[in-house]
Amino acid sequence: MTREELEHVIRAAADVVRDDLIVIGSQAILGQYPDAPASLLVSQEADVFPRSDPAAAIEIDGAIGDGSQFHDTWGYYAHGVGPETVTLPHGWQERLVPVRVPELPKGETHVTGWCIEAHDLILSKCVAGRERDWDYVEDAIAHELVRLDVLRARVLDLPIERGERVRVIDMLEGIVGRLEKRR
Repeated sequence: MTREELEHVIRAAADVVRDDLIVIGSQAILGQYPDAPASLLVSQEADVFPRSDPAAAIEIDGAIGDGSQFHDTWGYYAHGVGPETVTLPHGWQERLVPVRVPELPKGETHVTGWCIEAHDLILSKCVAGRERDWDYVEDAIAHELVRLDVLRARVLDLPIERGERVRVIDMLEGIVGRLEKRR
């Protein structure tokens, strides 16, 4: 998914729910890094929920989700999710990155997709801990989109158990070690 495609999804989803959106999945990286490396943009879905009424995400899924006419037409789609599907460090709401998109057809008003900030996104991937998440984390660190010192500091702000924090820190350190050996 490209930044232009993310903006299209934001516009279409906002049209469905008449609200700004929170973008929480891997494609949220496009908020802060519109030209993010291709290795971070392989997903054809943008995970979103309405800012004012997260429960209305189901409407997005039905209208422009996986297998919808929107998906069939464009090759990408919105995945309506809830805020409970992601674990983020405290204070993430204050760090959201706005992507302002003109509403069509008027063009005079805007909707906003509020993308998770890169460090918060990477930590959410660390907590999820699937193989593809660790690959994503490694690519983001390798491309210097995030700083290790910021990640280490924010791990303490994750609402997870101590053992889980240790696992996240160990995995981050392992990634950094692998990257340093390649240099």
